Amino acid sequence: MERGKRMKRVVSTGLLLLLLLFFLSSGAGQERVDPNKKSSRGGTQPFGFTTSRSPIDITSDSVEGDQKKNLIVFKGNVVAKQEEATLYAHQLTLYYDPETRRLREIVATGNVRVTQGDRRATSQKATFFQNENKIVLEGEVVIREGENVIRGEKVVYLIDEERSFVEGGKGGRVSTTIVPQPKEEKKK
Repeated sequence: MERGKRMKRVVSTGLLLLLLLFFLSSGAGQERVDPNKKSSRGGTQPFGFTTSRSPIDITSDSVEGDQKKNLIVFKGNVVAKQEEATLYAHQLTLYYDPETRRLREIVATGNVRVTQGDRRATSQKATFFQNENKIVLEGEVVIREGENVIRGEKVVYLIDEERSFVEGGKGGRVSTTIVPQPKEEKKK
């Protein structure tokens, strides 16, 4: 009897993982974003995680799916990779829309770290809102690009508008270090 329950659980988990792959790859009609591509304003996409059809490879100590709650939870030593970007966290929760079966929100919690090239961000929580195309980092946020650093308690990045807002932490202040780059010599 116990073996039958275990087999059902394994089959159920396998089906959930297949559904997860479907959700993550169901970006029909979504444009592929080059993580290193300069935007119209000269910036780059935030840490390379995109809404493209590129696969996101996720590893963790365990995974649990709940079809009634429309979510999948990866727990313990979570590592998510897409192209050149990597996210590390204690837990990663994927929420999907029950009608469209599309991913609507991703929440990473517990010592969140995102890296891509010389760009790194750390926080206690990171949330990506698919419908709003917005990323929110919360809790002891530190963002680095090369030697440039910004620290705050909360960062909201509006991807489509290429705008960000930083709220201060202790003492209500934001801390920023900007290292000027040397001028490039003109070619003759």
